[in-house]
Amino acid sequence: MRVTPALRPAALSLASAVVLALGVSGCAAFSDDTASEGSGGSGDGLTVATAFYPLAYVTQRIGGEDVAVENLTQPGQEPHDLELTVGETAEISAADLVVYLRDFQPAVDEAVEQNAAGATLDAGEVVGLEPFADEDHADEHADQHADEHGDEHVGEEPADEPVAATPSEEEGHHEGDGHDHEGDLDPHFWLDPDRMADLGDAVADQLSEIDPERAATYAENADALRADLDDLDDALTDGLSSCERETIVVSHDAFGYLSKYGVEVAPVAGLTPDAEPTVSVLADLQALIREDGITTVFSERLASPAFTESLAEDTGITTAVLDPIEGLTDETSGEDYLSLMRENLEALQKANGCG
Repeated sequence: MRVTPALRPAALSLASAVVLALGVSGCAAFSDDTASEGSGGSGDGLTVATAFYPLAYVTQRIGGEDVAVENLTQPGQEPHDLELTVGETAEISAADLVVYLRDFQPAVDEAVEQNAAGATLDAGEVVGLEPFADEDHADEHADQHADEHGDEHVGEEPADEPVAATPSEEEGHHEGDGHDHEGDLDPHFWLDPDRMADLGDAVADQLSEIDPERAATYAENADALRADLDDLDDALTDGLSSCERETIVVSHDAFGYLSKYGVEVAPVAGLTPDAEPTVSVLADLQALIREDGITTVFSERLASPAFTESLAEDTGITTAVLDPIEGLTDETSGEDYLSLMRENLEALQKANGCG
């Protein structure tokens, strides 16, 4: 967590220019015109800018009616691709607190660094991000291979160096397929309710530092949120405890935190949802579908279903939606994090034959 107590001169100049521009156009940061999903509160208390929906959901649950929450990622927008408008940059500058996830949205990182005048909370620093599952598996496989074969080559002449694969051929790291996993840490922590509860506690602590008079309210709201998330965690644990299959094929690598419930993830693309998979990745997935008896290829609402639909058609299985809950859409405007996670549970139970 990083708290910025004072605005730097360069940031002040930019922020002043932004506010002036908005004033000329008849707009202002945190007005109704800039409100988006997850916003709420009377506007008379604190203002908080949040980077995308799960962070906005937690912050609104903690702040309640005393805090105006603005989501920088608009409904229906893919958060990975976010580019900030002048108004959204002004929201960051004017906010008492900015809640974001470093290294997930570069535009937000840059704006926070240059313009945030109030406190900032990096969710990744409080929830404990984990490595991508395939990185763990690759390390385990390498260790196992060394253990199994390390002795049998003692005294042998080293073999010729293999020809290096081109970026389009190297398995798991194809140019453009999104499997690069830069930084190696999986940012999609919100698929784990326990980590969402930890974020709620951190937001409550931060709001209490800024607004001590309402500290008791923030703490009560954090307790209520944790209770809801504990119930959700129990439902996922029980609902996925007895399944015919463990593996799911998904559109992009956003569901690794479901591994705590015994779910193994095989993504079509990597971190970027719309990245095009290579022929070898698709061939591997087709073989996996046949071998494991997988019944469903999961697409998502904020990304094109072209690749998942094609894969399902080629293998003769069905498609369904598994929502990474990175943002709301018109289709989910009446939903929230809790209801979408329970819909995901139902989809997983149906696809994997869970009792």
